[in-house]
Amino acid sequence: MIYTVTLNPSLDYTVTVDDFQTGKTNRTSSEKLAPGGKGLNVSTVLKHLGVPSTAFGFIAGFTGEEIQRKVQKAGISAEFLVLEQGTSRINVKLASIDGTEINGSGPDIPEEQLRLLMEKLFSLQAGDTLVLAGSVPSSVPSDIYRRMMLALPSKEIRVVVDAVGGTLLQTLPLRPFLIKPNHQELGDLFHTAVTTRSQARPYAKKLQEMGAVNVLVSLAGEGAVLLDANGVFHETPAPQGTLVSGVGAGDSMIAGFLAGWQNTCDYGCAFRLAVAAGSATAFSDSLARKQEIEALYRKMCCSTKSVTIQPAE
Repeated sequence: MIYTVTLNPSLDYTVTVDDFQTGKTNRTSSEKLAPGGKGLNVSTVLKHLGVPSTAFGFIAGFTGEEIQRKVQKAGISAEFLVLEQGTSRINVKLASIDGTEINGSGPDIPEEQLRLLMEKLFSLQAGDTLVLAGSVPSSVPSDIYRRMMLALPSKEIRVVVDAVGGTLLQTLPLRPFLIKPNHQELGDLFHTAVTTRSQARPYAKKLQEMGAVNVLVSLAGEGAVLLDANGVFHETPAPQGTLVSGVGAGDSMIAGFLAGWQNTCDYGCAFRLAVAAGSATAFSDSLARKQEIEALYRKMCCSTKSVTIQPAE
């Protein structure tokens, strides 16, 4: 079973505004309200791919009730902890203005509620996968993902970490199964600029040397690179398509990778499905559906552009 953790779920209010002007009243030409948060996005795309998962997280107030309602309506299994104070955040995403976002802060999470979440993790078993994704709220210790990994009842539980900076680095000695920095996050970790697949490879190797088992790097229009557990690099340029929105593309990559690995235990197939899922979401106005992902995956499997680079002798 795959479990996802979203510490700070949201209602994502995505709007398109034609000819946006500051200091004036603007009206939307389209709008959409959907549950959000990186872990929830992973669970949603897994659902689209026919892979079951259970979403953990915290909700509060009337927005939390709406998050839960929409998640249940989508058929996603969720075990949310309800906070007595505050309200779950609303994130405003201006899709027509170069991906501009205004993200809410969300409720404070008391220590007692964190302990209850930790108790849920005790039910995981060897062979399960746990996805820890997203930023850590200010009311929560910054090393919470590391603490969660230490609390797991078995070393045979695969852990995926999608976080930035110190929150990610603190987990590496515990050997997460997969990490997925984008090119900007990768550059920030090593105080440099990473814009190409060849530039990403040595830094992916450093992260693996620091403990990560598999390192998947997304590079937007430049494609993606995977350094797998066997020390083999896989890379591909981005599939052709029209960018609509990058929101959720990275989360979709994680879902695609896990679905591919679960079905085949083959890193090359998992990598291609990850890129197909991320790209399909980027080419859509919502998280990609199975048909869209599979269409891109078939194109990638027939293409000679996806390459595998064997490790040096």
